[in-house]
Amino acid sequence: MRLGEGLSGAARSVWAKHDRDTEDWLPLWVHLADSGAVAALLWEEWLPSQVRDVISAALPGGAEDARLLVVWSAATHDIGKATPSFAAQVEPLAERMCRQGLRMPLPREKEAGRIAPHGLAGMVLLCDWLVERYGWSQRKAWQWAIVAGGHHGVPPTAADIKELRDRPRFLRARRHEQAWRDVQWELLGACAEACGVADRLPAWKGVRLSQPAQAVLTGIVIVADWIASNADLFPYSLDFHGGETVDRVDSAWRGLGLPVPWRAVDSGEDPEAVFGARFELPAGASIRPLQEQAVLSARAMSPGLMIIEGPMGEGKTEAGLAAAEVFAAGSGAGGVFVALPTMATSNAMFSRVLRWLRRLPDAGPTRGDRAVWLAHSKAALNEEFRELVWAGSRSVQGVQLDEEDQFRAAAELVAHQWLRGRKKGMLADFGVGTVDQLLFMGLKSRHLALRHLALAGKVVLIDEVHAYDAYMNSYLDRVVSWLGAYGVPVVVLSATLPARRRRELVEAYRGSGDDAGAGVGGGDAVETATDYPLITVVERGEPPEVEAVDASGRRTDVQVERLADDLEVLADRLEQELAGGGCALVVRNTVTRVLETSVFLRDRFGAEAVTVVHARFVDLDRMRKDADLVSRFGPPGEGGSRPRGPHVVVASQVAEQSLDIDFDLLVSDLCPVDLLLQRMGRLHRHQRGNDQGDRPKRLREAKCFVAGADWTASPVEPVSGSQRVYSRYALLRSAAVLWPHLEGTAETGRTVRLPEHISPLVQVAYGDGPVGPQAWQPELRKAFDKHQARRATQHAKAETFQLADVGTPGTALFGWIDAGVGDADDTRAGRAQVRDGVESLEVLVVQRLADGTVRTLPWLIDGQGGLPLPTESVPEPRLGRIVAASGLRLPFQFSIPKIADQAIEELEKEVIAAWQERDSSWLAGELIMFLDENCRTRLAGYEMRYSADDGLEIISGE
Repeated sequence: MRLGEGLSGAARSVWAKHDRDTEDWLPLWVHLADSGAVAALLWEEWLPSQVRDVISAALPGGAEDARLLVVWSAATHDIGKATPSFAAQVEPLAERMCRQGLRMPLPREKEAGRIAPHGLAGMVLLCDWLVERYGWSQRKAWQWAIVAGGHHGVPPTAADIKELRDRPRFLRARRHEQAWRDVQWELLGACAEACGVADRLPAWKGVRLSQPAQAVLTGIVIVADWIASNADLFPYSLDFHGGETVDRVDSAWRGLGLPVPWRAVDSGEDPEAVFGARFELPAGASIRPLQEQAVLSARAMSPGLMIIEGPMGEGKTEAGLAAAEVFAAGSGAGGVFVALPTMATSNAMFSRVLRWLRRLPDAGPTRGDRAVWLAHSKAALNEEFRELVWAGSRSVQGVQLDEEDQFRAAAELVAHQWLRGRKKGMLADFGVGTVDQLLFMGLKSRHLALRHLALAGKVVLIDEVHAYDAYMNSYLDRVVSWLGAYGVPVVVLSATLPARRRRELVEAYRGSGDDAGAGVGGGDAVETATDYPLITVVERGEPPEVEAVDASGRRTDVQVERLADDLEVLADRLEQELAGGGCALVVRNTVTRVLETSVFLRDRFGAEAVTVVHARFVDLDRMRKDADLVSRFGPPGEGGSRPRGPHVVVASQVAEQSLDIDFDLLVSDLCPVDLLLQRMGRLHRHQRGNDQGDRPKRLREAKCFVAGADWTASPVEPVSGSQRVYSRYALLRSAAVLWPHLEGTAETGRTVRLPEHISPLVQVAYGDGPVGPQAWQPELRKAFDKHQARRATQHAKAETFQLADVGTPGTALFGWIDAGVGDADDTRAGRAQVRDGVESLEVLVVQRLADGTVRTLPWLIDGQGGLPLPTESVPEPRLGRIVAASGLRLPFQFSIPKIADQAIEELEKEVIAAWQERDSSWLAGELIMFLDENCRTRLAGYEMRYSADDGLEIISGE
């Protein structure tokens, strides 16, 4: 970009970057030229067309105007550095400017940094320049200038502008106002000419720029600024005589090596052929009707919202990925992000998505690397992701590598070294992560524009949508609304979606933008649809459509029965049912009940016949247990040996989802009906022949016993632990809709038929009509009132830090994240904001022997157990990673603020100082909990013990 030619000495003296160690510095005009040139390359080579379309939509010259705007926005973003409030920070450079006539008071006034940060100053200067030179109104000018104001992550507020306006000396020094104005206007004029917008600005005067366009513009400028500010890629110590920086930019761009965006292609092949090419279908298998219809529906519509509802095990994930591929081909999306409820489900999905990606075609001229990101707080512990990190850690000029980036390999799928970290990771082409990462799009947090840019260029696939509560749904609806405004295709997957929730998602997506749903009906059909499986599609500006889909023919009849909540009764019944062998799953709603049940059943069946699974294991133990479950109880051919004799797995809710496991018999605590149906989906999940552990004769009919309640009470009284986890109203409605099946009426018998009964049970349970015996109704009404009050509280609380809905076009993003959470998006505090509540404390667990020796937990497999840990120095990376993989979330008691504070205080007294050093990337800042030789510890008044078989157990406490 030829920006420096013809600039005055004063304009060339303005500085932008300074290295305190070397005293090297960079002129402002050079940094502006670098930033504009990088933005041009981002537009041409990196941004998906889906993002470019967001900006192009409002401009009279379409895509070419949008390209010019992006380059100009980047080239002017730091104009606020041409002010005395910024320049006075480095006195030798300020004195150099003074000699050119740009006088300023030295040293800098203390208030200058707060009142006139250079982003805010630049926004005000840019607005004034457009008003003065081109006759724009301030209102119109702000929508363009806000990009400069927000490029450090926080768009200014109206109050910020007023405070700066009241102190004009921070923009131009007193008695030297004209000299400063001349230089500021000279630089802005040079940028306009160099970027080719000087002749376009009059045509843009009447444009009403949408808020989504303002947000992605800001995100692009942030990326361009971060790249152009890397002193290794763009050195300060160069002598610039001319006005050209092309060679410097080209060299830096080649060194950075950002992957080109994926260009999806829809071959138009028969869906059967598409699935055969993308997914590892068993020999002789054919795709299911739901999968076929997902592809056909995606092809028949403009990319928009698709909700796929179908039973467990029906291949919804593959259907969603296939639809995402079709959508991406139509919308110009450059990637896909898959959101799931938990880290465990994210890890399981990551493997599946990687297999899909390796089979995915690309219409681009060169295939190149594809940047992939696993988005959750423990991604570094995932082996597949680590391999991609190594593959992406090529020696690239000017990119600072983290400790994890020390390995070298070559691969097609990579975790690109620049596209990593809490802020930049989501910019990778393809991502899989916890739903928090998506919900953060609706959380007012610093650099929110980056997350919006990342998601605006993708297809978003949201799995297990039924798993979220009212608080999370409030965030999800806001995010879906913004996604709709961006024109992002969204695919929603659920086995048990209430009709009301279906309508809310449709309304959120359609409720965004100028024409989204204006004068368009169809909402009633969305909520009243009772078919199952079902696909709902929404195109912008068109009424939603619901499409019934034929069932695949897979059917499981589950015999259901009440079971008294008594351990003796449970053990007797299991003994009776498993007399001929078989595998039973007992799901309890709390870890305490899991442990109590397992102790009793071990006494009856023996320790080897009972397995315990819950969330209170260290990560390495949890991964070992998950792998063992899938090996023994997963699909035939997974490599393990299914137990022949009686075996009981006692689990918490971790068995509801993510693990493809199959049992002959289920015992479940009473829970919301959609979750109970998910648990039933673990029954007779796979066909088994005699050589694969044929089911015992007594268990060839699937059976489910529902416990966890006093069935003699009127209404049914769920156990207290369940009422701490779930709404009492949801539990009573669940019992009420199941009552005819549990009673064995003539109409239903004692059978729940999957999938036929899934939708009717869910819709009635989450509907508004009366259900259950007449005698229950007074108590149900009381529970409903409390439930509604709780929902209202959740919605009000969610709005505290929630992003506002999309504003009208032309309205600047003033105060977009005002009163937000700062940098706390992908942190424990941030996750608590989008998940309604404070997360319980998480600690890393090691063992400390009587002689003071500290070691890794002794039972860890693969040579990781019992390894001595240094206490006077930073553990080597391998040891640090083992400790980091021994993370454990403490019981719910430790989410209570008073107890949490006490626990943190006690843990901090035990800190090993060497482990907190900056070069201890695995352990710095972490809380360490020490077990004694008997694997016991005391914390905040609670006596606890840990074992490889049972996890963490509270023995006694306050």
